[in-house]
Amino acid sequence: MIAHSSVVRRSWLCALVIMAVILLDQAVKIWVKTRFYLGEDLEILPFFHLHFIQNNGMAFGWELGSKLFLTAFRVIMVGLLGWLLWRFVRDGSKPAGFLAALAAITAGAAGNIIDCVFYGEIFTNPWPPEIATFTEFGHGYGQWFQGLVVDMLWFPLFSFHWPQWMPFVGGEIFSFFDPVFNIADAAITVGVAVIILFYSRHIAWPSKEKE
Repeated sequence: MIAHSSVVRRSWLCALVIMAVILLDQAVKIWVKTRFYLGEDLEILPFFHLHFIQNNGMAFGWELGSKLFLTAFRVIMVGLLGWLLWRFVRDGSKPAGFLAALAAITAGAAGNIIDCVFYGEIFTNPWPPEIATFTEFGHGYGQWFQGLVVDMLWFPLFSFHWPQWMPFVGGEIFSFFDPVFNIADAAITVGVAVIILFYSRHIAWPSKEKE
């Protein structure tokens, strides 16, 4: 077991990362949802837009099974990630950078859970060009665990037309990068990338011997 002071420092690091990601993610989502109508697009730079969409799916709008299954899967995953994070903090087997990356992944997953659990109960969901507003609990557009995830970050870096002679896609437009995502998705992606690139040798279950 590592020293108590080290556990405290590592715990604060993880807690600050989690709070920062969740607060920033929710602040941006609520700001966009209450100021943009669904589908509205604001060009910040030619390669960066705020584009308000909602989805039932996982990161970057992907879909997997029913809405209730997705929400339950997220809750289980966050619980598992939180348990792993706490075990790693206690046993001292992982460097601070690994812990921060895992905390970012945990926070990102939790950020999207908040949308799924609460947004259907506390927001209206009007047709464009009307804008969503807060409402009393139980008077929103959906039920508990049935809320839609808010996405808004879009980076259309470049696009081109496929040559007409290309099979299947000839004449169609290819755009990179098309998925619209949110800060929670970005935290998950960055956290996973950091662990794979810099801490892959630390990917292992907590050691029981160090408890």
